[in-house]
Amino acid sequence: MGNIDWKYVKQIVTKFVSDHQDQVLSVLGRIAQTIIIVILSLIVIKFGTMAIKKFFDKQREFKYKLDSKRTDTLATLCISILRYSVYFIALITILDSVFGITPTTIITAAGVGGLAIGFGAQNLVKDVITGFFILLEDQFSVGDIITIDGMMGTVEEMGLRITKIRHYAGDLYIIPNSQIQKVTNHTKGYKAAIVDVSIAYEENIDAAIEVLNKVCDAAEKEIPSVIERPQVLGVTNLGDSGVVIRVFAKTVAGTHWEVERQIRKRIKDTFDREGIEIPYTKVVVINNKSGT
Repeated sequence: MGNIDWKYVKQIVTKFVSDHQDQVLSVLGRIAQTIIIVILSLIVIKFGTMAIKKFFDKQREFKYKLDSKRTDTLATLCISILRYSVYFIALITILDSVFGITPTTIITAAGVGGLAIGFGAQNLVKDVITGFFILLEDQFSVGDIITIDGMMGTVEEMGLRITKIRHYAGDLYIIPNSQIQKVTNHTKGYKAAIVDVSIAYEENIDAAIEVLNKVCDAAEKEIPSVIERPQVLGVTNLGDSGVVIRVFAKTVAGTHWEVERQIRKRIKDTFDREGIEIPYTKVVVINNKSGT
């Protein structure tokens, strides 16, 4: 393939522009106008988002303030409404001022193709309606830990159309609101912290329960997220190598895993001090070389 004759190309482009100067200027003007509208829309979204966040941050300082999670939810919803509204206005403006398609023409066209558009927009309408019902019924809020169809995570954003939840491993699930059928909210009310402790069969069960009660007394005073004194429920199982005793505690929602870890550590430290043995797998090696 030979080299491109750029001089020849330049001559063709120059001649085309010269012959169609008005059309070229018109197209360039429309492109410039479209770019300006898009840039202005992005600026409005950026500063509008900042204003919404600042407003709801100030609301936290009011005497009669909303719950923090509810505030975050309303903030993300308002940002979502702002974004979609600006996109819609920008689209109408571009069609009207750049391409000469008036809103009346758009409405007429929508009436002609309304049936086809209606079928295509069904899911969008379902997403929006479901999103409003989730908000009104307070099914969950931003910051809640929830499970939707086996996907568990913390709610990061609630929009008009989608909900975003972040798995503890970092995965981000983006779920259309209309597909949210069953929700398990792990942060409503209290949450149970359950710790099963094994002791050797040789140990005194009553003495072990007394030690566990002392651990529960200390946990009530020293762990802030414990709602009420943990209870020793008693023996729940006779295992292969030990007796299983269960400890139960009501905790602030979302903190039960941390409470369980703290209680386990306290039990282990206390059992070590009291000389109570926790059973573990042992391997006994018999040397029978002597023949005895």
